[in-house]
Amino acid sequence: MSAGPGTPTRHAAGAGSIVAAVEERLTGFFETRRTLVEPLGPVFVDAARALEDFVIRGGKRTRPSFAWTGWLGAGRSPEDPEADAVLTACSALELVQACALVHDDIIDSSRTRRGFPTVHVDFEERHRNLRWAGDSGHYGTSVAILIGDLALAWADDMTRDAGLPADAAARFAPVWAAMRTEVLGGQLLDIHGESAGDETVAAALRINRYKTAAYTIERPLHMGAALAGADPQLIAAYREFGTDIGIAFQLRDDLLGVFGDPAITGKPSGDDLREGKRTVLIAEALQRADIIDPDAATLIRTSLGTDITPARVSELRAVLTELGAVDAVEQRITRLTEQALTALDASTTTPDAKRRLRSMALAATARAY
Repeated sequence: MSAGPGTPTRHAAGAGSIVAAVEERLTGFFETRRTLVEPLGPVFVDAARALEDFVIRGGKRTRPSFAWTGWLGAGRSPEDPEADAVLTACSALELVQACALVHDDIIDSSRTRRGFPTVHVDFEERHRNLRWAGDSGHYGTSVAILIGDLALAWADDMTRDAGLPADAAARFAPVWAAMRTEVLGGQLLDIHGESAGDETVAAALRINRYKTAAYTIERPLHMGAALAGADPQLIAAYREFGTDIGIAFQLRDDLLGVFGDPAITGKPSGDDLREGKRTVLIAEALQRADIIDPDAATLIRTSLGTDITPARVSELRAVLTELGAVDAVEQRITRLTEQALTALDASTTTPDAKRRLRSMALAATARAY
């Protein structure tokens, strides 16, 4: 279990140990939930354990890392008496991420996540193997929805119980609230975009802004700055940097969703095409195809959201590349990254934080397919 509020630990000392520090706090938080969960019986214990396994076994702890670095960059130190409480509050972002991923996998009908069955598939298989009454798929989806809800509720519990000083908690609360609303709103925009068929680049970028960028980088940095009591100028610089890098990060993820190696992504090749995602990549391709290659436009539109074969995935990859959509997205990633780094360089964050944030930004947007 993690140390109590205001008690620095060996894992709170620097950026190199941030992943271990976050996982230590998450493990400690789950331990505190056991006495709350056990009276509800083995069914709920199993569900809570599934959430814990999902949270602990995966992820690069990107969101807590940005929040923690934002706090440090506002002139605070790992030796600060508030450091442990701040790091615990930052770590709660992983529970928000868990909620988003569990629900996103249901919405997208994804079967795997990080090389494991998705939560709804896991419970679907448990139902089927035990030969319980009713529809296995409906059972798995129902349980996973509740597990995602539990993750979001526990994220709030973790921040409330972190031991933040009252003034820091008051600055933190509105940023946390805005982030939760934005990520849910972004998910709704995504669902609507797929159903309504909005194929514009602007619509895809709006989804990226709220579904991913806000809660991945922009708001975590904002949270760190708010916890530190940073001035409005630094907060504005963080948010500008975070928005641009967050969108670039999602654009990179969109490319990986079509061209990525399943061994790296943990998802089947071309899954975004099967799920019918209206990404910037697809919007750029359709914008071009409607003008210069109507047959390619028809191929893309009739393939999206269908159970396409590996051969069709390869064909679509070639079409997206030939249309120049891949290059257009790569150029947008480069432009956003350069804008973000310019904002970072001009900010008043500490030199060490600038170095860390630059490195994190480049890692988040690097080509990996």
